[in-house]
Amino acid sequence: MASMTCSAGDLAQLLGPNVTNSIGAAAFICSQFQIASYNFTATQFAVDNTYLLFSAYLVFSMQLGFAMLCAGSVRAKNTMNIMLTNVLDAAAGGLFYYLFGFAFAFGTPSNGFIGKHNFGLKAFPSSSFDYSYFLYQWAFAIAAAGITSGSIAERTQFVAYMIYSSFLTGFVYPVVSHWFWSVDGWASATREHGDLLFGSGVIDFAGSGVVHMVGGIAGLWGALIEGPRIGRYHHSGRSIALRGHSASLVVLGTFLLWFGWYGFNPGSFIKILSDYTDAPVYYGQWSAIGRTAVTTTLAGCTAALTTLFCKRILSGHWNVTDVCNGLLGGFAAITAGCSVVEPWAAIVCGFVASLVLIGCNKLAEIFKFDDPLEAAQLHGGCGTWGVIFTALFATEKYVGEVYPNKSGRPYGLFMGGGGKLLAAHLIQVLVIIGWVSATMGPLFFVLHKLKLLRISAEDEMAGMDLTRHGGFAYIYHDDDDESQKPGTFRLGQIEPTNSTTPSANA
Repeated sequence: MASMTCSAGDLAQLLGPNVTNSIGAAAFICSQFQIASYNFTATQFAVDNTYLLFSAYLVFSMQLGFAMLCAGSVRAKNTMNIMLTNVLDAAAGGLFYYLFGFAFAFGTPSNGFIGKHNFGLKAFPSSSFDYSYFLYQWAFAIAAAGITSGSIAERTQFVAYMIYSSFLTGFVYPVVSHWFWSVDGWASATREHGDLLFGSGVIDFAGSGVVHMVGGIAGLWGALIEGPRIGRYHHSGRSIALRGHSASLVVLGTFLLWFGWYGFNPGSFIKILSDYTDAPVYYGQWSAIGRTAVTTTLAGCTAALTTLFCKRILSGHWNVTDVCNGLLGGFAAITAGCSVVEPWAAIVCGFVASLVLIGCNKLAEIFKFDDPLEAAQLHGGCGTWGVIFTALFATEKYVGEVYPNKSGRPYGLFMGGGGKLLAAHLIQVLVIIGWVSATMGPLFFVLHKLKLLRISAEDEMAGMDLTRHGGFAYIYHDDDDESQKPGTFRLGQIEPTNSTTPSANA
């Protein structure tokens, strides 16, 4: 926004010689302008911080969406366990991101690899950060951890959740976000010192790579090292569906995530009260925020409809769970380029994201990979597509508006911007895969060797709610119910039983 300036000397000349003590009058008038200017600046900070806080609340509400989606996607006997892991992601992530994570991600000044200031929010607030910014970034960090928990659901020890969630939110994720989002990051598009990567930096606006790829690849390694759930694959290699117990919870969780995504993507502008140079007065950052919400919506809607018809052709059913996953895949893909692409390009993004998800699920079956929520395929696969998509469809105008710190910045290949942005994004894909594999892979392997990763076969068959959490999520009768007395009948849930306990490949 334009700033107000006032000089008593200049103003005194305008008042003329007939005004008594013109210098004093001018000084008084200028002081009033300065007060007004200060109040306008304070109001701008207040509006921007309020917008960011509201966006943080929306992103945090996605944890409820994750919890509902996860609960509906697992079998009833593991509902309490998966719900507790979602609570743990937020609670443990909050402490570790406060102590270490935020400093590693955004502590400035620092080097290009990792931040080194603001541990425990020291020197907060400042001209660079306010508390709202920490809250917003923490909500992002726990979202990455929530993705991973879905991949290893129904067979993972609780202590393993505590260890990996703390490590991911306190170190692994913050380092990646420093690389691509910090003003000191070596590949950041907002880097303030030194050359930008390929003259562009990586345009991963809200985190298709930083959040979704990190969470998806971490989940990939966890699920690979643990192996599939008991009964997931027949000894002949045939896939056996272990369906979640509640499509209602899946749909509820999906809508909550959809709602939260309007804080995830539009909120990543951080500020709303900013105008654009040489633009009409009605067009500013608030317009870009609205456009980002539109591109987010179109990508998700297109992916949902594409998945609906593709799965109808492949399976012969109109499957609501598949449609929900397709919708989320479209959101994960558009997250990187939501602010720099045209709405029509978002439709292309969502269409391809659906095909990527279906293809990744087919590969998972071929390689006997078991992910109860398709989290690795959805977030890892569609997140990767989103990073590439941005490098192809980012427009010159929007890139210049959203990233004004460098003029003449490369933009999308298909929009006439050359291949430099694509080169930078290919490097992003490779380094995220390499970094997460080098950190989370060994962690899961060590936990596996120490027998801290997977539960016993007996506990897995009985369900972790009963064996690890002291009961079931759903109570079908009261302890004092008259139907429990001798000589009376009661209605209850009858679970299918097997004569033998199948192995992981049976």
